[in-house]
Amino acid sequence: MTTATSQELLIRLLDPANRADPYPVYAQIRELGPLRIPEFNLTVFSSYQDCDDVLRHPSSASDFRKATPMEGRPAPDDDEYGDPSFLFLDPPDHTRLRKLVSKAFVPKVVKALEPDITALVSGLLDAVEEKGDFDVIADLAHPLPVAVICRLLGVPVSDEHEFSAASTLSAQSLDPFITFTGQAPDNLDSQLQAELWLYEYLRDLIAKRRRDPGDDLMSGLIHVVESGDQLTEQEIIATCSLLLVAGHETTVNLIANAILAMLRRPQQWAALGADASRVHTVAEETLRFDPPVQLNGRIAADDMTIGGTNIAKGDTMMLLLAAAQRDPAICESPDEFDPDRESIRHLGFGRGPHFCLGAPLARLEAAIALSAVTARFPSARIIDEPQYKQNVTLRGMSTLPVSF
Repeated sequence: MTTATSQELLIRLLDPANRADPYPVYAQIRELGPLRIPEFNLTVFSSYQDCDDVLRHPSSASDFRKATPMEGRPAPDDDEYGDPSFLFLDPPDHTRLRKLVSKAFVPKVVKALEPDITALVSGLLDAVEEKGDFDVIADLAHPLPVAVICRLLGVPVSDEHEFSAASTLSAQSLDPFITFTGQAPDNLDSQLQAELWLYEYLRDLIAKRRRDPGDDLMSGLIHVVESGDQLTEQEIIATCSLLLVAGHETTVNLIANAILAMLRRPQQWAALGADASRVHTVAEETLRFDPPVQLNGRIAADDMTIGGTNIAKGDTMMLLLAAAQRDPAICESPDEFDPDRESIRHLGFGRGPHFCLGAPLARLEAAIALSAVTARFPSARIIDEPQYKQNVTLRGMSTLPVSF
């Protein structure tokens, strides 16, 4: 297949017309094997084995500043708001920051959130029952994670709406428009404005927490010390921005995608409503079948080989996780949603040193929400097709109308 045709397939992933069901395009790409686009210094992997190998490879870097610049474009550099979050750093910087932040996500801390999350879900479903109609996104999947992450960070309830809007726009900045096309997206200015607002908001909140610390995560990040080391203000801002976008958007999508998958298969909805112990396999199968994070990128810190593909130092590797997890080589009937399958393998939370720090919290929120909604509304059914947001990387719905 020619490079132009390969690039054309990738651009189809950016087309909003394919947002509701990108999986046929993913299957076409996966059948071609690794795609090489020399003018973008880009290799695209879509098989499970290749993606898994890249994530585990010691020369696989997350720091975009290590990338060889595309011809005619300046070299990657820090943006004007400071260093990137630890999601986009490599050891030893990543190791240091993750160690400082991980204290907020140890099992004991996450477990302590369970009563509050249960109460939040119960309150949201009470409101649905009173109102008499139900949009899965607006009434459950969106408000729950944003409330949890805002409470964790100590964001006042009055600011949650604006905070959430900035998160949604910031999530779009993860989409690979420049990587796949060499061009910026149409709403780049809106994304930059959202990131600037978020930066200034978090900086002001840090100043308030320095004067009046609380028991929230931001206060903890300000005061956490490990072997005499502390986070700088820039590191706290970058970390909180990451936790907001990664901890909010992905959990919204996990909850909503699971609900959609079950409502399209009423026997699965009924089974979970009758047996809450099924919720963990439902969540894991959702992470495989319709993952909240559809793709991610890595940089070759040195020359490396994945499968039979040679990658030059500085080249970008794009991993189509949503394609990899439906790879027939690792999964029988991969296009079927089946929580009862013998083994569920996925890369939904990553691999290696960048394995998602918030995975236990996301799993807890999803488990409580999914078991509660199926038990509360056993006769729920979809009354209109879902609508999808623009997001490609953190693909998710904007509406999902349901009758109960």
